Amino acid sequence: AWMQDVAREMNLPETAYLLPNEDGFALRWFTPKTEVDLCGHATLASAHVLWETKRLSLDRSAVFHTRSGVLTAETADEWIEMHFPAEPGRPLSGEEPVSRVEEALGVKAENFAVNRFDYLVEVSSEQSLRSLRPDFNSLAGLPARGVIVTCLSETGGFDFLSRFFAPAAGIEEDPVTGSAHCFLGPYWSVRLKKDEFTAFQASERGGVVRIHLRGDRVVLGGKAVMTMEGIIKV
Repeated sequence: AWMQDVAREMNLPETAYLLPNEDGFALRWFTPKTEVDLCGHATLASAHVLWETKRLSLDRSAVFHTRSGVLTAETADEWIEMHFPAEPGRPLSGEEPVSRVEEALGVKAENFAVNRFDYLVEVSSEQSLRSLRPDFNSLAGLPARGVIVTCLSETGGFDFLSRFFAPAAGIEEDPVTGSAHCFLGPYWSVRLKKDEFTAFQASERGGVVRIHLRGDRVVLGGKAVMTMEGIIKV
């Protein structure tokens, strides 16, 4: 309850909590509204903080025990690589959620899929993706954590783009969503017949994610910087 209260007060997409244990760290993630089962950017930040504050040496992997099993992170030049579970989905067509999601997004889906967390909607162009103005009240009523919208990239250097909306979890639009790329990687692997990607999440802030599929695991690469340190009085 205290963790949820602090996350609500911080009012960021995710607040991460680390607790040292005998084999790494217990890691939990909270949005302003709820605890979640998997989060990429807060894991990235957690690993960066451990190395930046020298709680871990740079040559050691960060080991996190989470609600999605054991996750690890390691440095790779200027990048941090995180080993996450793949979260592939199944296609949906002609089913009731399709029309509800399309109506809430205000766009026609080229393809539609779902996994245990989210809906995934492929749209026809970057322009369609970047110009989305969803009805967040309608999205919040869907039976899923959130909605991923994706398209092939028309911008050099990227394989695909995405945006992620999760108003039911207290996040209208997430800046960069590692867990969504655990779904996006397997999805685009089938479509593009490859297992390595460079992706861009086209939120207002934006962010680059490197993806490498390894069987039932997904290696996600990102970058992090320390912006502030502080003390919370409880």
